[in-house]
Amino acid sequence: MDKKYVPRITSFLCKWCSYTGADLAGTSRLQYPTAIIPIKVMCSSRVDPVFILRAFLKGSDGVLLGGCHPGDCHYETGNYHTRRRFAIVKTVFESLGLEAERIRLSWISASEGPKFARVANEFTETIIAMGENPVKKKIFL
Repeated sequence: MDKKYVPRITSFLCKWCSYTGADLAGTSRLQYPTAIIPIKVMCSSRVDPVFILRAFLKGSDGVLLGGCHPGDCHYETGNYHTRRRFAIVKTVFESLGLEAERIRLSWISASEGPKFARVANEFTETIIAMGENPVKKKIFL
């Protein structure tokens, strides 16, 4: 019996927008993969870059970070901080020889359930095409 690979994608989602968008996708019965493991945060800016790296090092095949659209942050400028931090995290991943495509930042508002489902499906397909997290094989979990 051939076992189908199901990735594990840790998702840090803003309570006010992205998490609510994911909830709307669910209540609208839109299909998105069970690979998405949602973690609700008050603001995408509260996600320390270490959280992203730690999720990856702990075996997540991908990390999705969702926040409010720039200019719509509940805390005014939180997503601008997120955008800068995310650029740094991508650079760190690349400098460490890790696949930066395994992390993704998306702006998803509370009313964009279909967009959340689309992003979740696209990102999951990207991760499936890349295969398992290569770090998972090198580190004893």
